[in-house]
Amino acid sequence: MALVLILLALALFIYYYGTRNHDYWAKRNVKHDPPTFFFGNNFLGFVGKKSFTDVSLNMYDSFPNEKLVGYYRGATPELYIRDPEIVRNILTTDFAYFHRRGLGRDPDVEPLLLSIFHVDGDRWKLARQRLTPAFTTARLRGMFPLVVRCAEKLQRLAEDKARSGGPCDVRDLMARFTTDFIGACGFGVDIDSINNEHSAFRDIGKLVFARPLGVIVKSILWELFPILRSAIHVSDPRIEKSIIEFVKKIREEREFKPSGRNDFVDLLLELESNGTMIGPSIEHYHDDGSPVEVQLEMDIKLMAAQVFIFFAAGYETSSSTTSYTLHELAYNPEYQLKIQEEIDTVLRKYDNKLCYDAIAEMTWLNMAFKESMRIFPSVGVLTRVCARRYRFPDLDLTVDPGVKVVIPVQALQTDEQYFDNPLVFRPERFSPTEVGKQHKYTYLPFGDGPRACIGEFNFVQVYS
Repeated sequence: MALVLILLALALFIYYYGTRNHDYWAKRNVKHDPPTFFFGNNFLGFVGKKSFTDVSLNMYDSFPNEKLVGYYRGATPELYIRDPEIVRNILTTDFAYFHRRGLGRDPDVEPLLLSIFHVDGDRWKLARQRLTPAFTTARLRGMFPLVVRCAEKLQRLAEDKARSGGPCDVRDLMARFTTDFIGACGFGVDIDSINNEHSAFRDIGKLVFARPLGVIVKSILWELFPILRSAIHVSDPRIEKSIIEFVKKIREEREFKPSGRNDFVDLLLELESNGTMIGPSIEHYHDDGSPVEVQLEMDIKLMAAQVFIFFAAGYETSSSTTSYTLHELAYNPEYQLKIQEEIDTVLRKYDNKLCYDAIAEMTWLNMAFKESMRIFPSVGVLTRVCARRYRFPDLDLTVDPGVKVVIPVQALQTDEQYFDNPLVFRPERFSPTEVGKQHKYTYLPFGDGPRACIGEFNFVQVYS
């Protein structure tokens, strides 16, 4: 009898654990698909059959008349946003309620998650404020000759490929080019991935975006069992070891001070030499409502995390955007011809030498990149986590701290309500007259607001 009671209690506990919170959206009259035991609505996501972006596209299309749609990732409630005005409030107007991105696990367990992309709260704010100067116009101009040098190697390799004939993996080629210029501009290292497809940095890049079975299993356990999170180290320790050892080595080579190269590592060394970062908190307040003063040290782990995200995010986004743009131009030769003619015309003004000012004048090239990022954004969703209880303006809905809010970027950018024939590649959409007709929050390849992608500054500065 005692055993039966124990088994019954265990069964009830498992049932409760697997269905907890599954009434969250029903209580708030938010439309959603019925959740299943344990997995919520995300079984296909957990087993790797649907990406986060695929899920967001499905949710967006399944509820065309709703501004907000509910979802359960296991037992965790999420809210998918379909209305651009609500997107504006989350990213900018009410940022104080949604400053958390909610992507990172515990950075004390996985130190590479101390990057400004992953970390939340005061650590994010202090690091972001100090890292923004890495992307000034003067720094970008200073780095551009390094980019040109990498581009010249790419051109020679492309010419060799064309002469030899046969297929060419352009995605891999652009990944190798991206690896080279990130190494040169970010770390002052001549990687030469263009000519050596098996360079150490190229291998790290592949490792970063690999999803081995062990990582998948640990990710599922981390999502489903919050009680185990402090004991689960999800990320690949080989990546952590490689990045931290690299940062230690280059730090020692530069004798722990800026070298004068004005690259990303120099900026980090400068921050380290400046001592403790101090600023007002966005998480903690005095009784009178004023923010508490908080501090952050630029130590080796924090430096390694920023190097990791500079390489990983830059590598993936730049290589996917350039290769997808080339893909579209291959299928749309009329635009390819327009861009080639523009490039030839502009370069003649600069003695046929590629330079920062020349790129800034290539408006068709600019429009083509923007259109590629509309159809196929490098990041298909944006996430924010409610930091304190929030009531949506004009809606009878209040959500609690911890609820994740998902902005389906790719779905918004390919919605025919906002873009005519949305899957057709048409760079003219981004001419000055056409851009003025668009709702700003239906085109978000870099996000928006205080947590917009720091790399957006590069693109804007070149084409402004």
